[in-house]
Amino acid sequence: MRRIHFTRRTVLATGLLAPLAGPLLAQVAAGPVVDTVNGKVRGLTDHGTLVFRGLSYGAPTGGANRFMPPQPVVKWKGVRDALLFGASSPQSDATGGDRNVVMRAALPQDPPGVSETEDCLVVNVWTPAVTGKRPVMVWLHGGGFSSGSASHPLYDGGNLSRRGDIVFVGVNHRLNVFGFTHLAAGGGAPFASSGNAGMLDIVQALQWVRANIAAFGGDPDNVTIFGESGGGAKVSTLLAMPQAKGLFHRAIIESGPGLRAGSAQDAARAADILAAELGLKANQIRELQAVPTDKLLAAYFSIQPKLRAAGVGGSFAPIIDGASLLRHPFDPDAPAVSDEVPLLIGSNRTEATFPPFMSPADQDRHMDEAGLRQRVKAAFPKADSDALITAYRQANPTATPFDLLLYISTDRVMGANTIVLAERKVARGRAPVFVYRFDWETQAMGGRMRAMHVMEVPFVMDNTIRSAGLVGTPSDAEALAATISTAWTTFARTGAPAAAGLPKWPAYSPANRKVMVFNTQSFLGDDPGGAERRALLTALGS
Repeated sequence: MRRIHFTRRTVLATGLLAPLAGPLLAQVAAGPVVDTVNGKVRGLTDHGTLVFRGLSYGAPTGGANRFMPPQPVVKWKGVRDALLFGASSPQSDATGGDRNVVMRAALPQDPPGVSETEDCLVVNVWTPAVTGKRPVMVWLHGGGFSSGSASHPLYDGGNLSRRGDIVFVGVNHRLNVFGFTHLAAGGGAPFASSGNAGMLDIVQALQWVRANIAAFGGDPDNVTIFGESGGGAKVSTLLAMPQAKGLFHRAIIESGPGLRAGSAQDAARAADILAAELGLKANQIRELQAVPTDKLLAAYFSIQPKLRAAGVGGSFAPIIDGASLLRHPFDPDAPAVSDEVPLLIGSNRTEATFPPFMSPADQDRHMDEAGLRQRVKAAFPKADSDALITAYRQANPTATPFDLLLYISTDRVMGANTIVLAERKVARGRAPVFVYRFDWETQAMGGRMRAMHVMEVPFVMDNTIRSAGLVGTPSDAEALAATISTAWTTFARTGAPAAAGLPKWPAYSPANRKVMVFNTQSFLGDDPGGAERRALLTALGS
């Protein structure tokens, strides 16, 4: 097989960065040529896995295509190299305001050399072989609906592909102002779905998978969508989108239960504020399409305080537009359109140690009882905050005041809605739901982050070694990663999660409330955290 001679700069650009670049180079070779519906592509072989990066599933989204539904790829002749990652959606704030300095060293960033442009509709594929008929797992990255990329090293699909004998697909799509600006009022029918363009990108990526994945050794009739944080919310939304029906067959939501979408009215107000920031009106569509990428993105960041002041903070995310999304994903119940899709869903024990979820004041690990009561009362002004604290203390008698605030905050941002979504799906009675909780605590970063938001991702991806900044180097991490990644790929293959060393994992039901708790010693729990969760939902008036 012909060797490819990479420079160090090219190794960095391909995302193969590791402490031992030399040994990595020895494992990289030219891959096979695959014939897609748009043209032929050549990948590479990395540690025995075939990798194809930057495969276009849609046309560039700038200019006349901005805010529009994704357009098809123009077919090409000859063979295109698929060696380097494609662009990520524009997302970087030139002022640095969109980055949390505390987490920069631990959380994934794009490898050097990856650009941010509106030509970002690309997928990355890892596969053991281009022959066969393997389960397909389509990863939707985190970052809410405003940031992130499938090119991050944490999301490298090689280990998961090898361990589970699956085809792994990572998806880039439009984000923030480029993917979720609602212009239907001013733009008319052609822009009816502009507020959900980023989700329509993902639908088109799934259509690309259906049309092409067999050529990469995958089974188009066994596709699992999965994602964490914003990626989990994207999975939640896809489960309610009629256009996505039949394009996937199983779903996994990690720390991203999306119950509700935004309103078209709020999204239209946000679009008006954006246009005004640019000296335009929201019906000046062609002018908005002509605004330079960096200027449009700068305006998006600039108006964030104005959006909050107008009561439409959190805009530029999926909305009920009456065209691409007809209802809330999981409110007041689960969507019938995905009745037949089995679901695996869960969250982490201390999600809220992730800095964006708790203010710096709330991260005071030495807070006293008075500080706890003050903060809980501020968070639940209409509730009996003392009763809420008492419920959490009874369930966690040795917890410090900070621990109790952490558990309450975690359930509020993630844990409670995870169970609410699961139970609404179970109530449909058409497909099984499996629930987990991830309790393993990292000792990296001084041990402060515990089982924070994102912490399960290196274990799901079987990427704990390359994620030392997040995981550390504990002796039990690799074994737990093998267990969790096997459970995920088994679910993708069969519709039920299982792995050696795990107890039998039954489907969740209101009668048993069985939850798999992942830790150094994993176990099947009986409604763990149930009493606290019910007290929290009461405090929230749910």
